[in-house]
Amino acid sequence: MTKPQALIVDDEPDIRELLELTLGRMNIETRSAADLAAARQWLNDRRFDLCLTDMRLPDGDGLALVEYIQSEYPELPVAVITAHGNMETAVQALKLGAFDFVSKPVDLQALRNLVNGAIRLATFPERDRRSRDLLLGDSAIMQTIRSTIAKLARSQAPVYISGESGTGKELVARLINAKGARSDHPFVAVNCGAIPAELMESEFFGHKKGSFTGAVSDKEGLFQAASGGTLFLDEVAELPLHMQVKLLRAIQEKAVRPVGEQKEIPVDVRVLSATHKDLAPLVESGDFRQDLYYRINVIELKVPSLRQRREDIPQLAQHVVQKLAGDPAQAQLSAAAMEALQRYRFPGNVRELENILERALTLSEGREILPDDLALPETGSPAGDEDSAAPAAAEPPEGVPLEEYLESIERQAILKALDQCNNNKTAAAKALGITFRAMRYRLKKLGLE
Repeated sequence: MTKPQALIVDDEPDIRELLELTLGRMNIETRSAADLAAARQWLNDRRFDLCLTDMRLPDGDGLALVEYIQSEYPELPVAVITAHGNMETAVQALKLGAFDFVSKPVDLQALRNLVNGAIRLATFPERDRRSRDLLLGDSAIMQTIRSTIAKLARSQAPVYISGESGTGKELVARLINAKGARSDHPFVAVNCGAIPAELMESEFFGHKKGSFTGAVSDKEGLFQAASGGTLFLDEVAELPLHMQVKLLRAIQEKAVRPVGEQKEIPVDVRVLSATHKDLAPLVESGDFRQDLYYRINVIELKVPSLRQRREDIPQLAQHVVQKLAGDPAQAQLSAAAMEALQRYRFPGNVRELENILERALTLSEGREILPDDLALPETGSPAGDEDSAAPAAAEPPEGVPLEEYLESIERQAILKALDQCNNNKTAAAKALGITFRAMRYRLKKLGLE
């Protein structure tokens, strides 16, 4: 087999030599360039499996090279070398399509991990990146989602997966992992809202024996368990502020410190996160750290609600019925039942569809599932194409700016809630489904304090 080929772009001879020696010992053949012009010439002359580039070059910067490679050689993984602590530049490079980054001074083990991942990705282009049989739906929006998943699988950038409960955010995260360079390593999923606050640090980072009462042995944390693979933080909005600080450091430094340990331990983990909540208002109200938000939200992938892809319901329903019944001859949906499903709003999305059909198969007395077997909740009015079960708001009156109109609606809703709760702000916040801190923020913003 021919050796993998790597292009190293750096104007410092010492750094080039270090990288050449390290990659050479990994049985990788290297070519070097001291500036953008030489790098472009090498890219034009030869095929490479990986490009490593410094950010500061005599005739430009590494970001320009990342953009150039994304445009001309989209299958080539490119990683950037950044100054220590310069996470903003690293995040910008990831947004532009960089595979990953490594900070100066270069940690050789981190570099080897990065290179191995990139080479695995580049040298196996025949990897099946299709996910049509796993993420069902032929609607245009789902075709776009599958295409985006394939692109995200080629990167190590943190991805924030947003969407309503029941839309399949964890399935999307698993597919990003399965289609990428980390597919042979662990995928560890954790619900951040299910871990008691006092145990969070130990669960995420591990602990040393004797570090606290009950620590009878060393224990590895979730980051160590996901080593080489992917850590999926579901319901990340539920993390308390003290853990948000520690998580931010772990992501930035690519290292964790177990409870009771003096030194940090390097970790090679890709972080994916998700929540059904809108993080932006939580950032504004101070309930979610802005710096952590920017680190986990390098790339956002919005998973659509079932209401946004209503044309996929027949395919999804048939798939679920077949999966639950085992034998297609044993159960099928009647035309009337399918019509009823397509009219329903599905506030619980695909998860609710599965639950409804599982219940229907239990209640059905024959092979055909009828509308009554579905036992659909009353929804008031037929479902439309809107993205919410709530009635659509009227358009702003002519000449009224959208922001001003939305503020007036928000003000009315808050005043109504306060009136119904006898001006008890805590109760009003609960009635509106927001935190007390978010309520205070909105009251101040709208001049209602």
